[in-house]
Amino acid sequence: MSGNFFKIAIIDLTEGSIGEYPADPDYYKKFIGGSAFSARLFLELVSADVDPLSPENPMIIMTGPLVGTNFPGTSRFTVCAKSPQTRIWGESSSGSSFGVALKKNGLDGIIIKGAAALPTVIEVIDGKITLKAAGDLWGLDSFEAIDRLQEIYRDHKKIKSLVIGPAGENKVKFAAICNDKANYLGRTGMGAVMGSKNLKAIVAAGAQKVPLADETGFKAARKLAVEAAGQSVVSMSLSEVGTAAAMEIGMMTGDVPIKNWSVGLIDEMGDELGGNMMAETILIKRKACHGCQIACKPEIAIKDGKYAIGTGPGPEFEALGAFGSMTMVFDLKAVSKANDLCNRLGLDSISCGATIAFIMEATERGYYSDQDLDGMNIGWGDADAIMQLIEKIAYRQGFGNKAAEGSASLAESLPAAAKEFLVTIKRLELPMHDPRAFHGMALAYMMSNRGACHLQHACQAVEQGSVSWPQAGLQEEYAATVSEGKAKMVYLSEGIGLMANNICICHFVQWAIGLENTLDGLNAATGYGLSLQDFIDIGHRCWLLKRSLNNLMGITADDDKLPDRILVPLEQGGTEGTVPDETLLKNEYYQLRGLDAKGFVLDQILEEAKLDYLIPMLNRINGK
Repeated sequence: MSGNFFKIAIIDLTEGSIGEYPADPDYYKKFIGGSAFSARLFLELVSADVDPLSPENPMIIMTGPLVGTNFPGTSRFTVCAKSPQTRIWGESSSGSSFGVALKKNGLDGIIIKGAAALPTVIEVIDGKITLKAAGDLWGLDSFEAIDRLQEIYRDHKKIKSLVIGPAGENKVKFAAICNDKANYLGRTGMGAVMGSKNLKAIVAAGAQKVPLADETGFKAARKLAVEAAGQSVVSMSLSEVGTAAAMEIGMMTGDVPIKNWSVGLIDEMGDELGGNMMAETILIKRKACHGCQIACKPEIAIKDGKYAIGTGPGPEFEALGAFGSMTMVFDLKAVSKANDLCNRLGLDSISCGATIAFIMEATERGYYSDQDLDGMNIGWGDADAIMQLIEKIAYRQGFGNKAAEGSASLAESLPAAAKEFLVTIKRLELPMHDPRAFHGMALAYMMSNRGACHLQHACQAVEQGSVSWPQAGLQEEYAATVSEGKAKMVYLSEGIGLMANNICICHFVQWAIGLENTLDGLNAATGYGLSLQDFIDIGHRCWLLKRSLNNLMGITADDDKLPDRILVPLEQGGTEGTVPDETLLKNEYYQLRGLDAKGFVLDQILEEAKLDYLIPMLNRINGK
């Protein structure tokens, strides 16, 4: 068996020590890699009640068995820890080349404990790990830090970097980690965890070849996967302008949130913020993650005017929603500037934009005065005020210090009525896909183990008809605004989507090449000989592991619910008059998943999933 080096480094920044962590070899087949492997490691490293910003909270970077190979879409990696934003299990993932560079050092992952006395850089080069002083890197924005690191390591042509910007240094609860400028680990505040450890950057460069169990079989599997990707409608739809293409379609179906999720349709918004407008005005080329033929990332140029950014990464669908439709800004250049600020300062664009939209509505309702907001009049569509607030959040200046805690914390400081327009699940702001448009997505948001998420499953592709996987028990078509029967779709889609996260393959690529090609590549690399049912069952095991970990962190059935606003029907647009049936969805899902009335996994289900070691821990807090 292979695809892995069976080596995980452990670094204690407090002690300045570097060693190898003795992970159980059985974890590789039981959890595959990525965030699930990290969750299993977390359980044995620290208590679930650890303070997210304490030195004791481990930050775990993991790759998967196909990372470092030339299989399509497998450049991803994960960063996991207890989240300072949600106070439960936190995870984020990214593509590009850093995960590949790390894996080619003969490492499957790194565990980082403790906190350095002074700002630090971790250097991982040619199999050797060294701790170095960050010096004048501290205080630089993400782009400046990456440029400086390229200068410092100019003798290493393939050096790749992970850095935090000022937001991470200031421990903003939704701080992101920047990965080579065009890729970000945005969700759940992993940048704040990195900042709490006084860790400015990690650099990696390596050349070790990933061992494969069956090289001939792997080459054949890769060839078929590449051919499938080239013929896929998923690839074709993303290959022009990337995810921005979904803006026009989403506006028609009601999938795009408008004015803090309160408006159903504004006809011109899709045109002003969508892929066609981007292609006609600011797009200069598309870029790809390492080894990916889809190339869905837009590179844009805005050379002059008050929203000038020069040349750099353009906004994807989530940023277009967060800083465009959510805040009523119809100017693509302004949205691009807001996105660029988040990138440079190190902020999750989804949570940042959603928090600003919450502030706009709170101001409109009279909860905040100009004095509260440092003299800013933050109204709908005010792009310049958004830019000011982004900077204040990153540096925790004035009102930005409060906003840096996220919208859930802001709502807690306001009268109870503010909950009516707070749109979070488990304290995480919703991604830019309205669950009133696709009721399966509503349930997937409710049950996601990191809070509201569109990447913990394959529901988006399945429910919208982008893929057809009847061999996995999924129907070929689903009615969008119907709740009945969606629980099974979500349940099966979670098993599939979580395996993408464990393998560290891009969801888009998994959708494009299909389940069999993904499985064939995994089996050829590892020699595991998994069937499709085995594949999905491992995904289910990983969901159960993270759910149980969240139970230990305080999650119960009371947390599996939609925000109040999502249960209010909109008066126009693709979702006119419809809302998900929260009770039906939840009841059907609990029965399928094997959860008790309190939201804990039944003992029998844990035993069948070979997670029985969790039972005594859960029983202590479940009153059994």
